[in-house]
Amino acid sequence: MKKVLVNDSQSFEIEEEGGAVMIDGAQVKPDLYTISENRYHLILDHRGYQVEVIEKDDQAKSAVIMVNGKVYRVELKDEKDRLLETLGFETNVRSSVRDLKAPMPGMVLDILVDAGQQVKKGEQILVLEAMKMENLIKSPSDLIVKSIEVNKGDKIEKGQALLYFE
Repeated sequence: MKKVLVNDSQSFEIEEEGGAVMIDGAQVKPDLYTISENRYHLILDHRGYQVEVIEKDDQAKSAVIMVNGKVYRVELKDEKDRLLETLGFETNVRSSVRDLKAPMPGMVLDILVDAGQQVKKGEQILVLEAMKMENLIKSPSDLIVKSIEVNKGDKIEKGQALLYFE
């Protein structure tokens, strides 16, 4: 059984049994169609969803995805990850996070931190406007901001470094 955490606030459990998918104990029948390398169309309960994987971190078992235009940060933990956490070990090594890159092209509307500031995991770092929507970019871990590489009003490209961590 795997636990999924969405935007550090919603969680649910997923389990696959003999081809069936269970979400929080209820069986669902998703149809997933690949459109391109990082784009998918999902049909679930007779509703369609456009899904794009914007950023993926295999080591941290996390991803930033866009579903029907809304951005979500998703973390996946299996039994081993949860056991390591209960024993006091971090499965997400803090020192491996060195920078924060733009998950999509857009414009920087606001910068909510300063260089030298300590930020907690999930704390809002900056506001990025993309596709006429404001997206809050959050800290991936407990870190210290080393430098900010963008300014308010800057137009940025996907993958561009926004800031660096110590």
